[in-house]
Amino acid sequence: MSESVNDTLRIDVEPVNKAEQRPLYAKRVKIHPKLVHGLFRQAKWLVMAVTLTIYYVTPWIRWDRGDLAPNQAVLIDFPSRRFYFFNLEIWPQEFYFVTGLMVLAALVLFLVTSVAGRVWCGYACPQTVWTDLFIHIERMIEGDRNKRLRLDKAPWTASKIAKKFLKHTIWILIAIATGGAWVFYFDNAPELAADLINFQADFIAYLSIGVFTFTTYTLGGLAREQVCTYMCPWPRIQGAMFDEHTYAVSYREDRGEPRGAHKKDESWEGRGDCIDCNQCVAACPVGIDIRDGLQFECIQCALCIDACNAIMKKVDRPTGLIAYDSLDNQRLRTTGEGQKTKIIRPRTIIYASVIAIVGIVMLVALIGRSELEVNVIRDRNPLFVALSDGSVRNGYEFKLLNKAHHQATYRISATGVEGAQLKLRGSDYSDMLEVTAAPDELTAYKVFVTVPRTALAHPDLSDGRATLRFDVEEVGGAVRVTETTSFHGPKR
Repeated sequence: MSESVNDTLRIDVEPVNKAEQRPLYAKRVKIHPKLVHGLFRQAKWLVMAVTLTIYYVTPWIRWDRGDLAPNQAVLIDFPSRRFYFFNLEIWPQEFYFVTGLMVLAALVLFLVTSVAGRVWCGYACPQTVWTDLFIHIERMIEGDRNKRLRLDKAPWTASKIAKKFLKHTIWILIAIATGGAWVFYFDNAPELAADLINFQADFIAYLSIGVFTFTTYTLGGLAREQVCTYMCPWPRIQGAMFDEHTYAVSYREDRGEPRGAHKKDESWEGRGDCIDCNQCVAACPVGIDIRDGLQFECIQCALCIDACNAIMKKVDRPTGLIAYDSLDNQRLRTTGEGQKTKIIRPRTIIYASVIAIVGIVMLVALIGRSELEVNVIRDRNPLFVALSDGSVRNGYEFKLLNKAHHQATYRISATGVEGAQLKLRGSDYSDMLEVTAAPDELTAYKVFVTVPRTALAHPDLSDGRATLRFDVEEVGGAVRVTETTSFHGPKR
């Protein structure tokens, strides 16, 4: 019996043939996408031209803010701790505006992805834009796909060395321009450009340009699709935004299969429209076959659509064999129910609603933004001072942040405690104070508030504490800020 059991459980392990072992990591096969023509290729040219123009030109746009502020339209001014964006000036304590913009951008990206897939990756992502530009330079120098493939396999000759050298030189120049344009966002562009040329700029500027030159050249020119496939986390995250109604670049298998070569004048009866020409694969910048279904490597650039449509026109078949389509539509076509577009659904409604809420909150905060910020800090040691005439005095530290680009005068008054008198250090008591605040600076004042002995009998001060409100109003202006604090006296 024991021998029978042992025979049953015996597992024969055959030695693995070392010749059949595969390496853990496959060697990269360089991808040479073919140039195609069509609607989506034109859209990519347009987006590339617009985005690159915005990136390189924006630091040079001038914006008059007066004599006391920089005249660069977009400037991240670290020494002054300011972010200038045309008419908007953001201070460090207002960084929530930048946070809000980032949240809005993320939500819009979620909404667009849930509707039309990775269109951001295919058209506007910086990695895609610069890779497209580098491939265009490569194509101009080395030729289209077939010529580049032959050149890579050819022996090293003077012609090949010259072409490779010229290509990489132009790539490096573009990368330097990219890094140079980036540092211009952090300093006055014309002055910094002159300092860079004369080698008088700070070391950090040259270091930043060097880092961005290296990353642009490496990621856009050498790594290319490897960044999208292996380095970028978005392909893994996007699955959470997809559903069966999301439109993505898709091969319509119900129409294309069975595929196969087709000769002129042959009948299309009993076969699909796909002639297995592989032009969609040749045009793909990440080297996938869209006919294998949705793949996380696909950046939804839709160049395979242009390539396929061109072939369909040549063989006199309807275009759209590869098109933006949803899984639900593909299912409906196979069951003969037609197709439908379903953009408005719970997922998109939630994204759109949150975008609207965040946008309204930011708009209200922006409209209600004041050029004056007041911070009042009451003295805690001592809580109050009993004067010889029986009155009680509290001290307050006033901090006025004047965000305007001109000096302003403000009136300070106090309400909430009857008979309150105010004074600055070294001045006399009065019902109202006038102080000045320098432009774009924080100005501090020591303010003393005294309440007469008769006012201490007021019910509001029975527990030794009352609410005190300071009203700060600009003289000759519309700025008005109210700050609430407390006044302390002896308990009864």
